[in-house]
Amino acid sequence: MSSSKEYLDFVLEQLSETEEVSYRAMMGEYIIYCQGKVVGGIYDDRFLVKPTASAKRLMPEAPCELPYEGASEMLLVEDIENRVFLKELLESSAAELPVPRKRKK
Repeated sequence: MSSSKEYLDFVLEQLSETEEVSYRAMMGEYIIYCQGKVVGGIYDDRFLVKPTASAKRLMPEAPCELPYEGASEMLLVEDIENRVFLKELLESSAAELPVPRKRKK
């Protein structure tokens, strides 16, 4: 099942207070970037984030879910209505992630 554009729009609205958030459509789902780093995505209308140390600290009870078959587990964001929480979650996770390598063309 693919994610809906409506759910993407809802998540992006909730992330509107977070700086440097962008997304990219990929095979019916959406990859979420913060500060140019992949922090998570929307899969089957679920907002999942990478299990960084800060994400685990901020969401100690979050269920681990697979975004798709064969992928690594990610954390399900259940407190999707709390913009202050989402800002801290994404910005702290982005700070922990490495800078993406430049692709050769």
